[in-house]
Amino acid sequence: MSARYVIDASVGIAWVRADQATPETGKLLEKVESGERAVVPALWFAEVANSLLLQQRRHRLSTDELKLALETLASLNLVVDEEAAVSAFGQTSELAQEHGLTVYDATYLELALRLKLPLASRDGALRKAAKRCGVEVI
Repeated sequence: MSARYVIDASVGIAWVRADQATPETGKLLEKVESGERAVVPALWFAEVANSLLLQQRRHRLSTDELKLALETLASLNLVVDEEAAVSAFGQTSELAQEHGLTVYDATYLELALRLKLPLASRDGALRKAAKRCGVEVI
């Protein structure tokens, strides 16, 4: 089964942090848990894990909550795109420069453009850039 959408780190965080969740992110999680496939670049795992670790260090998340969040995310059947890293010095950097994004955020946009998939994100700047590029935003 092929992937149906690209998921960025903000959505991954929302899947395990109630204070970040929205009805839309909840619906996406239900779809992924029921077998729909989402694609993420390889950097997604490090980006989400780092964000959760920073929340734990700032005492917004207990050690047990961090562990549970990481276990929950690890159990999801996500499609990992390894090609996104290769375009960091090319298309991704160009998108970042053109739209005022970080290279990390532009990685999700490049992936959505390349695979012609909708992008699920809570990041305002990334959502605007995706819409400007003609990418459907969830």
